[in-house]
Amino acid sequence: MDAKAAKKMSLAVPSLAFGASPLGSMPDVYGYSVEEDVALETIRAIFDIEPFFLDTSRNYGWGRSEERIGRVIRERGGVPAGSVLATKLDRDFETNRFDAAVARRSFEESLKALGVERIDILHLHDPEHCADLDEVTRKGGAIDELFRIKEEGLVGHVGLAMGKMSQLQDLLSRWDFDIVLSHSRFTLLNRQADTLFDEAHHRGISIFNAAPYASGVLAKGSGTSRRLFYQDATDEQLQPVRKLEDICSRYGVPLGAAALQFSMQDSRVTSTICGVSKPERVAQTLDWAQWPIPAEAWEEIEALPFETGEP
Repeated sequence: MDAKAAKKMSLAVPSLAFGASPLGSMPDVYGYSVEEDVALETIRAIFDIEPFFLDTSRNYGWGRSEERIGRVIRERGGVPAGSVLATKLDRDFETNRFDAAVARRSFEESLKALGVERIDILHLHDPEHCADLDEVTRKGGAIDELFRIKEEGLVGHVGLAMGKMSQLQDLLSRWDFDIVLSHSRFTLLNRQADTLFDEAHHRGISIFNAAPYASGVLAKGSGTSRRLFYQDATDEQLQPVRKLEDICSRYGVPLGAAALQFSMQDSRVTSTICGVSKPERVAQTLDWAQWPIPAEAWEEIEALPFETGEP
């Protein structure tokens, strides 16, 4: 590994991060709403952990996630030393434009909503959904604006956060991002990001793995949730989940603990990002991260088939 790659790998963040997309209240994505008082109590529970790592975005709940986090930041007199706050540059909500001006405006709106002057980590977010990818990739486009913001000292590290694997790998090969954030593509059910993680790790790029619960069902169980990769699942699609539930039940292991630790124990993964929607989920996540899972259970889990295609 060259010196540049080794320097990138020096990024220090907690191995467990809390994702704040549910806290913006996004019922179209998660199938439920999160009221402001519940969201605020959840954020306060995260702030009670020091150091914490909290990940949000400008477009989570049309700005509500950042605004709610910003309210707690102001209550607490700032982000505690040693804790990490990450957000994202987003396309225009209404037009899907994503040029440099939109990217800069997104960042400035984030600073205002959060009530901070600087961000620890800033990602370019979901360029696959923009109206014209050329606005993002051309000289002077949104990606160049992301790196310009870093050069101005307004952020510590910059990353690429998106879903579609083919575009992600292409963009990652063309720019020198510090971090790659993939969601829903390295779970007990789907390992599409495996090759990407190998490549990024070899280059010294920090890897954030988000949504280890496959958007909810691996945390809540198939008897409570039918949300699989942000969609309502059929009984056939839930069969792999039920096989995992059977193994975990026999060994007395919560399915959520296995789903979380599957990501956390991977040596390539710098941090695993888990969405939370209420205060008790914060404590539960910490418990699951430490839950003892027998080697025999892992052997049975690893023997199950998994998907490698687009989830």
